[in-house]
Amino acid sequence: MPVLTRLLPSPVFVEIRPGALDALGGILADQRLSASGRIAVAISNGSGTVLRERLEPLLPDAEWFEVVDGSLDSAVRLADEMRAGHFDAVVGLGGGKIIDAAKYAAARVGLPLVAVATNLAHDGICSPVSTLDNDAGRGSYGVPSPIGIVVDLDVIREAPTRFVAAGIGDVISNISACADWELSHEVTGEKVDGLAVAMARSAGENLLRHPGRLADQDLLTCLAEALVLSGIAMNIAGSTRPSSGACHEISHALDVLYPKRSAQHGEQVGLGAAFASHLRGERELTGLIVDRLRCHELPVTAAQIGFTEAEFTEAVYYAPNTRPGRFTILEHLDLSPSDIRDAYADYVHAVNN
Repeated sequence: MPVLTRLLPSPVFVEIRPGALDALGGILADQRLSASGRIAVAISNGSGTVLRERLEPLLPDAEWFEVVDGSLDSAVRLADEMRAGHFDAVVGLGGGKIIDAAKYAAARVGLPLVAVATNLAHDGICSPVSTLDNDAGRGSYGVPSPIGIVVDLDVIREAPTRFVAAGIGDVISNISACADWELSHEVTGEKVDGLAVAMARSAGENLLRHPGRLADQDLLTCLAEALVLSGIAMNIAGSTRPSSGACHEISHALDVLYPKRSAQHGEQVGLGAAFASHLRGERELTGLIVDRLRCHELPVTAAQIGFTEAEFTEAVYYAPNTRPGRFTILEHLDLSPSDIRDAYADYVHAVNN
């Protein structure tokens, strides 16, 4: 009987350790990505300046490009600017917006991308998607996932605590997203990729049950690894399905309806995951998610991120419009605004008692 296998799309290398940033040039040379050091480095025009001053002497042949924001226009502009040079690879150095812009630009110019994360706010460091602001609000664009991931835990410790905590919310939401995918399989017959689910859910469970605090290196390592696993799970599935269910639909709806008031992505999807689990009747899981979110000072109610009950109700009702064709607990229950309001009131009562 033949042995059947499949090739898994994943980064060529993953470096998660203290001091990794100062070894970036050596890492790229060792991985045969850029022995010459001719790399294009995309940074923000704010905190990226400090990192440039630190790294420029270590990367003498690199060319530096400032990215104004996480918009589609900025990503296209970055690609156009890089076309004038001759580079071995692109390095996206910064948070999620910079890495997403760099992923999109690298895809346009046909160069491999190395993601060097300076915070761990969400799983974009390894995902095959760039989320960029556009004229219609915000869009998701399919791109090749990074060929390499570098996370310097010393740098992560210096990031705002809120950004790191948001990454925990994003990873924990995998558990809810996988439950939605399996629900779709039961109701609609949608095919589920078991390996993608195993990776995404394991990443979420690891963070859900990890006893550490944000200051602990072991927790930061676990979070970085979980974000990488989430990205690989999406590569395996060929979509964001293992990491994006009702939790993300709710977050996207908040972004669309209230673009100037949106919280961190990980904060919103963490709350969305807790509420979606409540809607599925998973009381024990809801309690576990709420407890872990609170442990890291993440929001568990809409009021904690600046939204009223009515606004959250509107967002949940609108949420299925953000991902047409995706089946989650929201599409399954097809709740009216009054049903959502009652369910949310019940959820708030449950988490406060």
